[in-house]
Amino acid sequence: MGFFDSLQRMRIYQDRPHAGTRMNRRHAFLITDFVKDITGARVLDLGAHDGRWAYAFAAAGAAQVVGIEARADVVAGFAAYPDAELRERVSLRVDDVFDGLEKAIAAGETYDLVAVFGLFYHITDQVRLLRLIRKLAPKVILIDGEFSQRPKPIFVLDTERTDNPVNAPAQVAGQDMALVAIPSFAAMELMADALDYDLIWSDWTRLPVDERRGVQDYFRPQGQGKRRATCALRPRTR
Repeated sequence: MGFFDSLQRMRIYQDRPHAGTRMNRRHAFLITDFVKDITGARVLDLGAHDGRWAYAFAAAGAAQVVGIEARADVVAGFAAYPDAELRERVSLRVDDVFDGLEKAIAAGETYDLVAVFGLFYHITDQVRLLRLIRKLAPKVILIDGEFSQRPKPIFVLDTERTDNPVNAPAQVAGQDMALVAIPSFAAMELMADALDYDLIWSDWTRLPVDERRGVQDYFRPQGQGKRRATCALRPRTR
């Protein structure tokens, strides 16, 4: 039994028969691998969607989890998650991610761990995001998302529909297509280095080939556009 097997019993996932399999595979790399960082931690989950990962952080031992998500209708789905005790340790805020970060900083909030799952490639100002996160004094920043496989440190500009709840929200009123910037792996490494972080990529290749159903986007061959990946940024010690 995987942690997210219960997803298949939830109404919002019933038309996605493999959602639980994908989430369980990702849980091993995004949660289990970092359980020592999560246990007893104050966690901030950016782009929290319906609180699925915030819920997983609470189950992994986080003392408190705060999530920021722009779409109120998506956040409303959190009430369907089954464990009331876990839900009580999670607070979801409906706000623009950047506005929410500014408010958290102004309030003097700090976090041990900041998660950026499925968000980093849906924005255009990644450096600003990392600079704001840095002011919250996290011991680790976890990033999971799509990266361009082009060899140089670049951003690939693109657009995506705003009516899809897993895409970027509208950046201006009435916008149908939002602008996004997808960083290359080299760009991610350069940003981390410039902001004085050590970066370590998770080794997804350790997942056996026969267990990769549902997470093929982490295994796209070199040269095929984007590939999903996970990395951890930790402040350098002097």
